[in-house]
Amino acid sequence: MDRISHLTRNTKETQISIDIDLDGIGNSEIDTGFKFIDHMLTILAKHSMMDLKVKARGDLTHHIIEDIAIALGKCIHDALGEKIGINRYGFSIIPMDESLARCAIDFSDRKALVIDLELNDCSIEDIAVEDLYHFFNSFSENAKMNLHLHVLYGDDNHHKAEAAFKALAQSIKKAKQVVSEDLPSTKGVL
Repeated sequence: MDRISHLTRNTKETQISIDIDLDGIGNSEIDTGFKFIDHMLTILAKHSMMDLKVKARGDLTHHIIEDIAIALGKCIHDALGEKIGINRYGFSIIPMDESLARCAIDFSDRKALVIDLELNDCSIEDIAVEDLYHFFNSFSENAKMNLHLHVLYGDDNHHKAEAAFKALAQSIKKAKQVVSEDLPSTKGVL
C-alpha cells in the first residue's frame, strides 16, 4: 500500500500545495518564499526519509507558515491511513553544534503539544520565532499526534531550531515504520 498524500489548501490568505510520500528517500522540493522555512522543511524531509514537495504563497508570513503546518499535518495523517502495523511512537535526541533537542511523538490520533524551544524573542533569518511555535502547534493538531519537543540547551537560535526539526524528523522516521500487521493499540482503535 502506498503511503502518499496530496493536499491543496487555498484560502483568501494563502495558496498551499503539498505532496508527501512517507516511504520516500528524503527528497524534497520546497518553495515557501521563506529561506529559513525552506531549510527546515528540507531537513524534515531528509532526516525523516519521506519525500516532500511544498509550494506556498500568501499574504502574511504568519498565515503562510501556519497554513503550511496545517496542510503538512493533514498530509501525514492521511498518508498514515489506518496506521496498521506502524511503530506509532518515535523518540530522538539530536545535537546541532552546541544545541541539543529532544523529541517524542505518538501518532495516537489525539493532539497534545508540550514544547519549549528555548528561543529568544527575535527573528531567525527571515521569520519570527513565534511563527515556529505556531508551526509546531498547527502541525501536531492536524497530524493528530502527541508532540513533545524540547531544546535542552544551546546558544544560537538557528542551531536550536535546526536541532528541533532534526529531532522531529528522526522521531517521525521511527514512528512511521511498519513493524507488524497489527494496529498498535490495546483498545483496538486509534
